[in-house]
Order: sequence, then structure tokens, then C-alpha cells
Amino acid sequence: MQSGFKSLLLASVLATAGFTALAQPAGNDGGPMGMHGRMDPAKMETMMVKHHDALKAKLKLTSEQEGAWTAFTTAMKPPARSDMKRPDRAEMDKLTTPERIDKMRAQRSERMTAMNAAMDKREDAIKTFYATLSADQKKIFDADHARMDRRHGEHRGPGGGKGTDKPAGK
Repeated sequence: MQSGFKSLLLASVLATAGFTALAQPAGNDGGPMGMHGRMDPAKMETMMVKHHDALKAKLKLTSEQEGAWTAFTTAMKPPARSDMKRPDRAEMDKLTTPERIDKMRAQRSERMTAMNAAMDKREDAIKTFYATLSADQKKIFDADHARMDRRHGEHRGPGGGKGTDKPAGK
């Protein structure tokens, strides 16, 4: 009985510590992430410009490639954030549960369509720029892009972190 009480006490202390940590405001402590885990757009822009400048220096672009570079970097800029208007609370309260679900599903579909269109635009810009590169430049670009993919993979949620980008069973 004594052992069970100690286990229960330890579990409650750990749970309280966890809830206390979760209850702390995230705030913006000067790091790149702002409230709600979103990156500060100005800091993200600065990081992207630095990365593009470094990549451009590595690629040693010719004057004929400058136009393609400009088109590429322009397309890579994140679109202006369009905070989709949340549905009117009074309007939503008038709907039945299935109607609310349908309305939220339609809004989610609109957001996903817009996000997919933006990703397609960026991917097409990468392919178009890549086609202008020499074989040596393509190797540099490939190495840089692979490095970026690995780094972004580390920040993904469950199943997408370090060491989990390998297919199962390999």
C-alpha cells in the first residue's frame, strides 16, 4: 500500500509540473517564433535573404542566369498572410452540427487549395530556375536543397523528426 501511495504521489507531482509548464505564456522572447508558434515574418524574410545570398554566391551565376534567379527568389517569397475571416459566431450558432461541420470543411478546403497553389508556384519556380543551371551548379543546388529538406524534417511533428525520414523497414 505504501508503494502505491508513493507512485500516486509521484505521478501527481509530475502531472502538476507538466500542467504548470503548459500554462506558462509562450511570449516572444526574441527568438524567431512568435505567438502560436508562427515565425515572425520579418525574421523569416531576413533568414531567407541570407540563405539566398549565400546560395547565389555558391552558384556563381552568369549574367544570363540573373533573370531566372530573380524570378526564382521572387516566387520563393511567402505569400502575404491572408487571415481567413473566422465565421460569425452568431451565424454558426444558428446552424446545426452537420451544417457547422460542412461550413468548416469548406473553409478548410479553401485554405488547402490556396496553400497547394502557392506550393505549386514555388515548386515550378524551382524547376524553371534549375533548368538554367550548369551541371556543376545543379550539384551545388541539389546539395543545398537536400540540406534544407533535412533541416525542415527535424522540425516536423511525430514521425517526421530526425532519423525518421527513411522508409519503414530499411
